[in-house]
Amino acid sequence: MSGTTNALGAYLRARRELVTPEQAGIPDVGVRRVPGLRREEVAMLAGISADYYLRLERGRDRNPSMQVLESIARVLHLDDDHVAHLRRLVSETPRRRRARPRRETPPPGALKLLDSLFQPAFIEGRYFDILASNGLARALSPRLAVGGNQLRDMFLDPAEQALHPDWQDITECFVANLRQAVGNDVDDPRFIELTGELSLASPRFRQLWARHEVRGQRGTPIRLNHPQIGELTLNRERLGIGGADGLMLVVYHPDTGSGDADKLALLASAGLPTSDGPGRRALDTKAEGLPAAGLPAAGLPAEGLPRVRVPDPAPTGSVRQPARR
Repeated sequence: MSGTTNALGAYLRARRELVTPEQAGIPDVGVRRVPGLRREEVAMLAGISADYYLRLERGRDRNPSMQVLESIARVLHLDDDHVAHLRRLVSETPRRRRARPRRETPPPGALKLLDSLFQPAFIEGRYFDILASNGLARALSPRLAVGGNQLRDMFLDPAEQALHPDWQDITECFVANLRQAVGNDVDDPRFIELTGELSLASPRFRQLWARHEVRGQRGTPIRLNHPQIGELTLNRERLGIGGADGLMLVVYHPDTGSGDADKLALLASAGLPTSDGPGRRALDTKAEGLPAAGLPAAGLPAEGLPRVRVPDPAPTGSVRQPARR
C-alpha cells in the first residue's frame, strides 16, 4: 500500500454509510449530516474507543488486530466476502510497483478446451477483458470478441445493455467482483485505465464503485434478450484455469431438454453472423459468419421452435454450410 493510499479507511467509511441506526439496533437521534452510522457509534458498538476508530478511518493506524476487525465487521454487517476483503486490506505486505502492465495469455490447453466446447464459452482476464472466445459466444453477443471488455460494454454500450433484461443486477455483480479481484493492487495500470474511463463516462459505475461492495461471481442463471431468437435463460459458470492466475473460462449452458436449449441449438445451426466484421478468436481469427436464414422473430415461444441437433464442429479454418431442409 502506498503512503498516499488509505484503502482501509475508504472501505470502512463506505460500508459505515450503508448501515442505518435501525439496522444497528440503536436510536436514531439528532440531525445526521451523512447517511449511515456515525464514527462514534461504530466504535461504541464494536467496543473500541472513538479515537482509535478515527485513526483507522484516517489511515493513521493500519494494523488493527483480528479481534478489532471482527468486531467492526459485525457492526457493519459484513458477509464472508466483505470480511475477507477487509482482512486483505490490513494484511497486505509492501510490494514493488510494476514497470509495465502484466500480459494475460491463456494457456494452449485452455484454448484447445475452448475450441472443443459446443456451448457458448470464452476466456476472460482479471478485469473482464475477452482473451479468447468461440463462435457461439460471439453469436450470443458480438461484444464477446477478443479485445473486448465486458465491463466497458456493460456500462457504455446500449446494445449490450439491451441484451440483459436484468442489467441493474448484473452491473452490481460485475463491480462487486472487480472490487474483490483488485484487492489492494490499485497501482495496476490496466485497473487505473479501466476504472478511470468508467468513472468519467458512467454515473451508474460511479454510484456502484463508491459503495465498496465485494462479491465473488458464482454459477448463476442469466437472462438474455437476443435480437434474433428472443429471450432465453442460460446457466453461467466461471471456472478457474490452472497455472493462469486470474483467468477464467466462462461457459453458458441451458437446462437439458428446455426451450432455451432449442433456441441455443437453433442459434448454433443457423450460423448467425457474429459481428459486422470478421469474428475474432485466439486460435482462429478468420472465421466468417453465415446468413441467418429462416430464423423466427424475436420472442417466438420456445414450444414453437423445432428441435435442432447441434452440429459437430467444423475443422479449424473451415465453415460449415447450413443443412438443406
